Order: sequence, then structure tokens, then C-alpha cells
Amino acid sequence: MQWLDSITEKLIARQPEGEILIESGGSPSGTYHFGHLREVVICDAIMLELQRKGREARHVYFADDLDAFRKVPKNMPADYEKYLGIPLCDIPAPDGSNKSYADFHIDSLIKACEDLHIEVEFIYSHTKYRTGFFVPAIERCAENFSQIKDILEEVSNRELPDGWTPIQVMDNGRLKNRKFVSINTEDKTLNYLDAKDETKSVQYDKGEVKMDWRLDWPGRWWLMEVAVEPFGREHASAGGSYDTGVRIMKDIYEAEAPLAVAYDSVHMTGDTKKMSASKGTALSAEEGLEVLPSEVIRYFMLRSVLNRPIYFDPVNGVVQLLDDFAALSAKKERSESEEQLCYVCTRGIEKTISRVPFSLLVASYQAALKDVDLTLSIIARTEYSEVVNEESDLIRSELRFIDTWLEKYAPESVKFALVDKVDPGEFSEKDKEFLNKLADKISSAPDDADGAWFHKAIYDYKDELDMQPKEMFSVLYKVLINKSSGPRAGWFLSILPRNWLISRLRFEV
Repeated sequence: MQWLDSITEKLIARQPEGEILIESGGSPSGTYHFGHLREVVICDAIMLELQRKGREARHVYFADDLDAFRKVPKNMPADYEKYLGIPLCDIPAPDGSNKSYADFHIDSLIKACEDLHIEVEFIYSHTKYRTGFFVPAIERCAENFSQIKDILEEVSNRELPDGWTPIQVMDNGRLKNRKFVSINTEDKTLNYLDAKDETKSVQYDKGEVKMDWRLDWPGRWWLMEVAVEPFGREHASAGGSYDTGVRIMKDIYEAEAPLAVAYDSVHMTGDTKKMSASKGTALSAEEGLEVLPSEVIRYFMLRSVLNRPIYFDPVNGVVQLLDDFAALSAKKERSESEEQLCYVCTRGIEKTISRVPFSLLVASYQAALKDVDLTLSIIARTEYSEVVNEESDLIRSELRFIDTWLEKYAPESVKFALVDKVDPGEFSEKDKEFLNKLADKISSAPDDADGAWFHKAIYDYKDELDMQPKEMFSVLYKVLINKSSGPRAGWFLSILPRNWLISRLRFEV
């Protein structure tokens, strides 16, 4: 993992001693989607690798819950328009609980981090502003607003409008952009012009003033002594918020900006744009964790270089992703990079992926009519019999993810279930003769007849009835699951209730 080595080596060189602080962050303006997990997973990998190299490291997530509510997401009640402009921390949660709108969403990210075994401390913007943490940054910026304006214009290569203001103030419960007039550091008041150009005063040590994003970001870097921060590539564009933050750190705070770690976004397969919960084009973090074990999500997020988008396919890609990870885990001789990838994906996580191929698990689970014990019995008859004995608990755990995947995302081509009724008129006389003969043979089958016995029983009629194997299997699948293909026929027939199977082959049920 060249990218991870490069980051950690630079950090150690920049900060030879002391704890290295890693920051992630975001605004809880809506549902945290699957793509948001890439940032926290990257931060956790950096922390683990630094610790592996003998350094103290800590990861904090800065939740911008003092941000104003600017847009009603698609999955939120339309009447939330009445809260526009109010800080996210002061809006009620949509579920009617005592939580804030911000906490309602942040709690889901906290749960996702716990499920992913990510070690992170959550810090809340409103707490920091309302307890005076940002006072030194507000005062330093207020004394240099003119210089900051010049920096922003120079670095971003754009002229700021005459009405530009570096601050937002609380005005009747809503955050408003207001023109700065003066600051009194003795009593911690800030004067500004209201909408009528009248001078008003607020307490900036009580959270009644919030700095503009381009000032807020470097302000927290300085106050918290952040060493490294991964962020979306939109912040890394020339003249973007990271570039202006670097200059503000240098010229205003006289400090070095954190090491930049820009990463590209996560897309749903077939979508050229990144996930957006507000537009309804995203899989939620919770939904992702329902179909993929935590170590596989980490594997998906970390195996690729950071400067390229990654694509997630919950329908067709899950099988390949799980099989790829299982193959890497089972590999006896791994390269140094593969060992490192396995380490940051699995450290501290109870293993939930068995050595049985995911595709075989999916077929066996459905062939067993989603009976877990029967699924284990079916797999035990394959070349993975030893794996079943050694990893039965893992397989049971994996089947929980498979059950959700089959219900919500699996393509129809891999799904099947016994049909309640079947129309004999849809079968030819030769088909019916084959099914009746097979029913007679099964009626005298030994109680312990396994998949191999049933497989041979089917083939016994190949020459007698002049039917090709593909034709016989197709008839069987049609009468049982109303499909032209399905799981291995011998195994499938061996685990079905014997009396029911005989009656179905005779069209009696």
C-alpha cells in the first residue's frame, strides 16, 4: 500500500515526537451515505499504521453541527423548510425524539464507526463555539480580516463581492451573514451591521458568531494542532478551501497546515456523479453495513489508490467483492503490501468471512430454503467439508449478510424459491414421463440418499427417454422454482422434503 506508506512516512518526518492528530469531519445536514465511510476508514488506516510504526496517533471527527440548515434533503419532511437558516444542532429530529436534527444523523455515523471498529472521538462544532474554544481564532481573524480578504482573493483568483463578510451571527435564532464592524476582546463582544445597517452586538464566546468555512477550517487546525486531514478532492482543487487554509495558517496563525490527503468519491456503479443522500442517489451507511461485513467494507475502501473514484455495485458486485477478500484472506503467501492491507482491514475485527466462496453460499442457502443448519449440511458434502467443521460459526454469521442481500439487492438471476403451484399444461408428455419416473425412483431412495445419489438418478433417464442433461435439468428447475436454471440439481433435490418432492414431480401439489 504505497499511498499509506507515503502518508505515514511524511507524518513521522514532519512530527518526530508527540501524538499525531488525524482529523476527519463533515456537516450532518442529511443521511450519512456509504461514500462518507471512505474518509473515516482512511483516517483509521492511517492511525493504525502510525501505531504499528510505534507512534502515538489519535483520530477525531469534527461534526459541523453549528452549520445552518440550507436545503431540505429528499428523504426529509417537506415542512422542514421552516427550519432553513437555523443551526443543525437546534433543529428537532425527524423521528420525534429529543435529539437534534444533527444528532439524529451523527448517531448513525457513530454506529457505523462502531460496526467498522473505527477508533474515533466525535467533536461537535456547537460545543466548541458555545464554550469559547474558538475565541482565540475569532480574535486573530478579526484583527486581520482585511488581510484575510486579500489572501482569499489572491489564492482563489477571484474577487470577493463588496458585501462579503467573514462571519455569520445568530439573529433571531438563525445564522445570518453580517458585515463585521469591530471587536472588543475585553468583554468578548463583536459589533456588526444588521439588515437595516444598524450596529448590533453579540457575544462571540457564547457561540453567537461563527466564522466563514474558509476561516473556520484553518482555525480548528491551529487550535487543535491537526497533523493530517483526508478530504474530498473538491477541497483540493487549485485555489480551493485547502489552498486558502494553507495561506491563512501561514500568514495569520504562523503555523503549518496539516498534511493534505485528498481522495476521490464513491459512486454507485453506472452513476458518473458521487453519491448524494439529499438527491436520493446514495446507499446509506447503514444499508452498506447490512450487506457487507466490516472488514470487507474496509477492504473495498482501502484497496485502491486514493486519487481515483471507486464504484460500488450492491447488485452484481457484492459476490465478486466478497470472493476477492476471501481469496486474499486465505492466501498463504502474501506480499508485504497484501499483509499491510489485511492488517488495516481486519485488526480488532472478529472475522466474519469464511473460506467458502460466496457464490456457493448463496446457492446453498437458497437450496436449503434458507435453513441455516441445512445449508451447512449441503456445503459439508462439497470439497469444503473441512471448512464447515472449522468455520461453522463464521458461515452462520455470513449467512445473515446473504439473507439481507438476497432480500434487497441480489439480481433475479441468482434468486430462487419453491413455487406454490405449477400448471401441468406447461409441460410436454416427455417432460411428464421423466418427472413421473424420477418420482417413482425417489420414492424408493434410501433415507440417507445424498446429492450424488439424486444426481445419478436424474442421469439414469438420459438414454431411456432420449433427453439431453440440459433439457432434464431445465424441466426440473421449471417444476420446482419456475426458472430454467438454478442450484446444483442433485443437492437441491436431496434436501427437499421427500414426500413433498415426490408429490410435486407427480403434479399432485
